[in-house]
Amino acid sequence: MHAPITYSGFDGPRSLLEERPMRPPIIGKIRPGIKVLTRKARENHEAVRIHDAMLAQGHSFESIGIQIERKTQLRNALVPKNVPWFTCRASDFANPDVADDIMQRYGEDRGDGNGQKLWRFPVVFAFDDWLRNMPNELVTYTASGRQFFSEYGLDGLRYCKTYGMVQRDARANRAKRVWGGRPVILRQDDAIPDGRCDPHSCPQYQQGLCNLSASFLFAVPSTRGLGLIELPTTSIYVLQKAHAAMQTVALACGRLVGVQFFLSKQEVEISRIEPESGKPVRQMQWLITLDADLDLAGLLDGSDRPQLAHVEAAQHAIAALEGTPEASQQRESSGELLQEEGRTLSDVQAQHAADEDLAAEFNELAGRLGFGNEQDRMDLRVFLQNSFGAGWTKRPQAVRQVVNDMRIALANNPVAYREQVKAIAAEISP
Repeated sequence: MHAPITYSGFDGPRSLLEERPMRPPIIGKIRPGIKVLTRKARENHEAVRIHDAMLAQGHSFESIGIQIERKTQLRNALVPKNVPWFTCRASDFANPDVADDIMQRYGEDRGDGNGQKLWRFPVVFAFDDWLRNMPNELVTYTASGRQFFSEYGLDGLRYCKTYGMVQRDARANRAKRVWGGRPVILRQDDAIPDGRCDPHSCPQYQQGLCNLSASFLFAVPSTRGLGLIELPTTSIYVLQKAHAAMQTVALACGRLVGVQFFLSKQEVEISRIEPESGKPVRQMQWLITLDADLDLAGLLDGSDRPQLAHVEAAQHAIAALEGTPEASQQRESSGELLQEEGRTLSDVQAQHAADEDLAAEFNELAGRLGFGNEQDRMDLRVFLQNSFGAGWTKRPQAVRQVVNDMRIALANNPVAYREQVKAIAAEISP
């Protein structure tokens, strides 16, 4: 039997689909704040009624604004408002259940009268290149879409690009069909004759029409969906701090993929230029903060070395939870395996980090959360298998997420976690 024919060594595109840059699929959007009615819109009773009704039903702010304009003829009835939490709504996701799952796992009610909100949640980036995790540009939008946008050339300079005019077919008396999208050309007009992106001389930027547009692209642990979630931002302060955080983690860990970060908000004092006076003024503002729960000093000096969350550690955690006789034996074999892996750190450091005491921490958390007797342990096993799927103990990322969820539950509301476990177990178990 002949071996199958294979092809390798392609330097260029192999398909029509590969002729254009690949972009990760986006399954939903978490928004950095909210929108509220303008003063003029608040004086319109119909606009207020539409806003309150659609907001309670979970519609997006865009849908609310469109409906208000359609019914009352009020344009731009909603304006952004900075708040200390994120907005995660079902209407912003292709699968609404994803938003509900995120809110159920990571939403908190802090007793301030705002109900359950998304204050802080974990994220995992898909690329080791910070720019692919946080794409950004200067862009001018019109009613028909992007008009001008910035791109860097091979010379390292920033240029202003736009879309070229589509040629017309004189014989058919219509526009020629365009393959691969509208042509992108260098902007060259009276305002920008050389195509260089210079905000100081750009009329669109000076008029407030051209602004920074950026997004975080990430996955949220334990949520399902074939794609990434987007979190937009227009703050240069946010981008600068997030870039510094990513570069620091990359320096310490050698990579960004597999490291669990946290997104939250922090109220900080920023400086801006007052348009009328031209003088700098300082004001407090809630800014997106990217952080990671890492022992940075240990990583930099090599004492806190990233190690594999190996299957034996996960199996020991389950054995400890179940109280089976092989728990102590697996603890010894787990320690031997760690010593053996210590001889090949160059390979181990390229994989997901996990504590040597993962199994002990899992067992301790289970006990502190109130899963002490055999029935409680059984309920917890059923709940975890239902939440993370069969064989979750063999997936390092799932094991780490279980431990992290238990930490959060212990710190915030252990009673609610136990009730959730018992409810799911009662629903599934015969």
